[in-house]
Amino acid sequence: MLRLSGGRSPYPRVVRDLAYRLYARRVEGRLDHDQAPKHIGVILDGNRRWARASGGTAEQGHQAGAEKIKEMLGWCAETDVEVVTLWLLSTDNLDRPEEELVPLLGIIEDAVRDLGADGRWRVSHVGAPDLLPPRTQAVLKEAEQATSGVDGIVVNVAVGYGGRQEIADAVRSLLLEQAGRGKSIQEVAEVLDVEHIAEHLYTRGQPDPDLVIRTSGEQRLSGFMLWQSAHSEYYFCEVFWPAFRKVDFLRALRDYAARHRRYGG
Repeated sequence: MLRLSGGRSPYPRVVRDLAYRLYARRVEGRLDHDQAPKHIGVILDGNRRWARASGGTAEQGHQAGAEKIKEMLGWCAETDVEVVTLWLLSTDNLDRPEEELVPLLGIIEDAVRDLGADGRWRVSHVGAPDLLPPRTQAVLKEAEQATSGVDGIVVNVAVGYGGRQEIADAVRSLLLEQAGRGKSIQEVAEVLDVEHIAEHLYTRGQPDPDLVIRTSGEQRLSGFMLWQSAHSEYYFCEVFWPAFRKVDFLRALRDYAARHRRYGG
C-alpha cells in the first residue's frame, strides 16, 4: 500500500469514513418518517469518561459535549421531531466540587446563549431556577425570551433538573393555586387526579417524550422525566455523548419505529 513519506497511510480512515457515510445513508433511507417520535428526551451522559479516555480534563469533556448539541438538533430538524429535552445538569450535579461545577455552569450558559442566538430553536428551561446561581438563571430567561416567537423545534434545556424535584414542585404549585382559590386540602384531595398534577409540571402543555435516549452505556433513567416517561420507549447507546454520531441517532429512531407500542397491554 502506498504510504506518504514519514506518515501513516490515509486510506484506512478514508475508507472508514466512506463506509460510515454509506451505512448512515442506508439506515436513513429505510426510516419510516411517519413513525418518527415527536418528542425525544436525551440524557447526555459520558462527557467525563470520554475525556479520560481521550487524555483530557473533565472541563474539556463537558465542552465537547456542549458542541455536540447543535449537531444533534440538526439531525432532529431533518425528521418530524417537534420537541427535544436535553438533560444538561441534574439537581445532584449541583453538589459537585466548586472547581468542577463553576466551569460546567459556564459551559452550559455558553451553550444556552448559542442556542438562543441560532434562530432555529425555541428554548425553554426545564428545572428549578431557584436552585441555580443568578447568572445562570438570567441566561436561561434571556434565551427563553429571545426565542419565544421562533417557529422551530422546542428545545427544553434541563438545567438544575430532577424528576422527583419536578413532581414535588408540581404538587406544591397545585396546592398553592388551589389555596389561592380558597380551597381546603380536603377539597383538593377529593378531586385530585393525574391530570391536575400534569398541568403543573415543568413541561406542561408539551407532549410526553416518545423516546428517551441515554448515551454512555448506563441503563437507567436516574430520575429523568419520571412522570412524563410512563409510556416512553428507551434506547441505551454504548457510545459516550461527545462521540455520539448521526448513525447512532438514526439507529435509535429505527429501533423506536420497529417497536410495537402497547400502552399497558
